Amino acid sequence: MFMDFNNSENQSSFDAIPNNTLAKVRMSIKPGGYDDQSQGWVGGYATKNEATGSVYLSCEFVILEGLYAKRKVWGIIGLYSNKGPEWGNMGRSFIKAILNSARGFSETDNSPAAQSARKINGLGDLDGIEFLAKITTKKDQNEELRNEIRFAITPDHKDYQAFMGSVAPMLTKLPASPAAPATNNRPAWAR
Repeated sequence: MFMDFNNSENQSSFDAIPNNTLAKVRMSIKPGGYDDQSQGWVGGYATKNEATGSVYLSCEFVILEGLYAKRKVWGIIGLYSNKGPEWGNMGRSFIKAILNSARGFSETDNSPAAQSARKINGLGDLDGIEFLAKITTKKDQNEELRNEIRFAITPDHKDYQAFMGSVAPMLTKLPASPAAPATNNRPAWAR
C-alpha cells in the first residue's frame, strides 16, 4: 500500500516561548505508577526514578489562551529525593502556589477558606488543574533553549486578574446547622 503525504501540512518550527511569559495553563500528570501510602501518593500518579530513588510528578502544561495557545511545556514537580528534603520542599511550595493560583487565594491569606483550598484529597486532584504560570527558558544539555514552568502566579501579582479574570475563591462548605423549629412569624393582626 502506498501512502501520499503531499497534502500534509508543513512541519511547524517552534522557537522557545520568551522567558518570563505569563500564561494560563492546564496541568496534566503522566502517571508513573508509583504509590507510597505513607506519603499519600496513591493512584499511581507519582513516578520513581529507580536509579536515583527520587520521586516526582511528570507533568504536561498546555497553554490555554493567547499567542501561544495549545503549545505544551513539560516538567517535573519534585516530591522526594535521597539527597535531602530541599527538592521535595520546593515541589510542595510549587503545588501550594498552583492551588492558590487556581483557587484564587493570596499567598498571605490564612483564613479557614484559604487553608481549606490548599488541601487536596490526593495527587489526582492536581491532574487537570488550571492556573497562571510563569514560563521561563533554560538551556538543555545540547545548549538549546527549552521552556519550563517552576512558578505559579497568585492573585498577589499585578497581572493575575488580566489572565485569570475574577476567580472567585473556593469557599468551603460549612456543615448545615440543624433546622430551627417552624414558628409562626406572622404578626398578630395577620393570624
